[in-house]
Amino acid sequence: MKTATIDLTNCKYVYELHQRIEKALGFPDYYGKNLDAFWDCISRECDVDFITIIGSESVAEEIKPVIKDIIDLLKENKEHFAGSDRPFDYEILS
Repeated sequence: MKTATIDLTNCKYVYELHQRIEKALGFPDYYGKNLDAFWDCISRECDVDFITIIGSESVAEEIKPVIKDIIDLLKENKEHFAGSDRPFDYEILS
């Protein structure tokens, strides 16, 4: 099982958030650093089976809605791969 941790501790900007995601998950250079690109990469390009998110409580207030959207997309991805030969899961530790 391939795992990754996305550390969002003290993240202040949406672009910074996507940079951290890109690095942690090994997304390709053409990652568009937006929610549509996140979905495309997490559901098609990413070979990570389990993602841990830490530091989500310490992000700037302005990006908390984006964190919620990302969590919703992770949930959707988990449902998408349920019962397949490539299960996917995630956890949020803070």
